[in-house]
Amino acid sequence: MNTAPIIIAIDGPSASGKSTNARLIARKLGYTYVDTGAMYRTLAWHCLQRGVPVREESAVAQVCREWRAELVCVEGHVRLLVDGYFPEAEIRTAEVSAAVPHVAAVPEVRHWMKLHQRDCARFGHLVMEGRDIGSNIFPETPYKFYLDANPAERQRRREADGVQENLAARDQKDSQRAVAPLKIAEGARIIDNSGESPEQTSARIIAEIQRALVGR
Repeated sequence: MNTAPIIIAIDGPSASGKSTNARLIARKLGYTYVDTGAMYRTLAWHCLQRGVPVREESAVAQVCREWRAELVCVEGHVRLLVDGYFPEAEIRTAEVSAAVPHVAAVPEVRHWMKLHQRDCARFGHLVMEGRDIGSNIFPETPYKFYLDANPAERQRRREADGVQENLAARDQKDSQRAVAPLKIAEGARIIDNSGESPEQTSARIIAEIQRALVGR
């Protein structure tokens, strides 16, 4: 019998619905939820707190080597603590959002994140969402999904969240970075959820997962 943790990879660009759907799927299946974007945001926040210029790759890499960060699982949700603190609200500011693409493009940061994100498997079955889960973090998992929606829908969602973000510019930065760019992983199921509710999209994904799990 296969006892290895099941890893469900949910990738996609900003405002594609991956966070909302990943949380719904994790809750419905009883799996642990991992928001990898929050991990990058936490590092970006930490750099800003320390006055580190996020556009200076060497400075960000140095912070990543030295920060006291640890992963914990609280009520089915993996959190990245810094000095024992989880900056849940602080990492959602516009300032942090603007800093994240620069921090996420640093190769040493990507390496650190990959090691720690793969280590999340120690918490059991996972629903992990991000931009490179199926292509880089867990390329071996057969449960890969790439969520997307049309540009107008994505922009509407962002604005509904009260976030001002140039999605086209963010997509370009994410897809063109040298290390682990945003792309559709080989074997991923592409889901365009334009006009769908999160409940509809998550139900589609769960149905596919349950079919794939038969006979595992």
